[in-house]
Amino acid sequence: MSDSNRAPASAPTPAPAPSPAERKRVMRGGKIAVIVVAVLLVLGAGRTIVSRIANAKVLESDANSHAVQYVKTTRARTTSSGQTLALPGSLQGFQQSPIAARSSGYVKRWTKDIGAHVEKGELLAEIESPEIDQQLSQAVAARNQTAASLGLARSTADRWEALRKKDVVSQQELDERRSGVSQAQANVAAADANVQRLRQLQGFTRITAPFSGVITRRNVDVGDLIDSGGRTLFVLTQMDPLRVYVNVPQSYAQLVRPGQKVVVSQAELRGRAFDGEIARTAASIDAATRTMQVEITLRNKDGALLPGAYVQVSLPLAANPTLVVPPNVLLFRGEGMRVATVDASSRVRLKPVTLGRNLGDAIEVLDGIGDRDRLVVNPSDSLAEGDVVTVSASTDELAGGAASGPAAGARATSGPAKTMP
Repeated sequence: MSDSNRAPASAPTPAPAPSPAERKRVMRGGKIAVIVVAVLLVLGAGRTIVSRIANAKVLESDANSHAVQYVKTTRARTTSSGQTLALPGSLQGFQQSPIAARSSGYVKRWTKDIGAHVEKGELLAEIESPEIDQQLSQAVAARNQTAASLGLARSTADRWEALRKKDVVSQQELDERRSGVSQAQANVAAADANVQRLRQLQGFTRITAPFSGVITRRNVDVGDLIDSGGRTLFVLTQMDPLRVYVNVPQSYAQLVRPGQKVVVSQAELRGRAFDGEIARTAASIDAATRTMQVEITLRNKDGALLPGAYVQVSLPLAANPTLVVPPNVLLFRGEGMRVATVDASSRVRLKPVTLGRNLGDAIEVLDGIGDRDRLVVNPSDSLAEGDVVTVSASTDELAGGAASGPAAGARATSGPAKTMP
């Protein structure tokens, strides 16, 4: 079939145009969508602004609360009771003597060994000294010889006295005879002294106890050669009473007086205490150690304490009216020791102080503060003059008798705040 005979194709039908009502409805929907989006954006922006304002207020409140410095305070106090000073010491016998021999010879026998209780004058050992015996015999013979010479001189002088009366001899010859008598008398006196000396040396061959006590050392045996060079044969110690020497530091020396009572204890004798008394003091300070030596006597009737033992001496001291503060109120500054006080307007005042003795849980303050000053406990190193602080409710622990150590104060913080409750 030819192209001329084909029927023409039909053209597409155009869409009908929207009506005015539909157009208005579409425009109204678009406006509503725009308004909803705008409202949502406004609400979101408002929420963000309100949240930021609230966060700023919270941040400002936190900053203000952290800027407040909370501190705890305490007050200095006067000690109402004396302190007990503990010092180490060593026991010594009231008398302790090394006994040596004055005569030379050999030990013939000894009668007392270590641990033996002896009385004054009791024999401890005997020395055999034949040389002294022979010297004594020789001295006695020499003394008899000089005594015979004295007798002859006297009889001669008497005869010359009679001859002088008859004017047979001169006065010079009589004076010579009288001088011979005087010389003979002097020779006899010298011989007597020599005999007495040797008899005393012979008496020294008997070693006796100079006082009552206990033999704590024996250094001789039978047959030992003893010379007079001072070799110690025995050591004798008086066990009751005993002595204790202690060295009191200079800061406490003024509080120690003769007659004060002390308590002596030994670690090995648990539960036992021994009462002693200060017998005397050196009344001077040793320039090398800055201490004063004190002698204490104590009874030892039952012999429980042994000389040479290490003991602890508790020395009660009288109360001192000086103010004391806990160590955790002190500030170590470059310009010197300071304490931080809080005045009536809650401002910090840094005061210089002069310290005395360190009592362990407290330190004496000699000058700088009063008993009514409020002292900051555990002050921070950054605490400065004039800082405004807030005092917490728990204060005056030390005034109430609580512990004055660091545990009694407030806990320290690691942040910028000074002291937190």
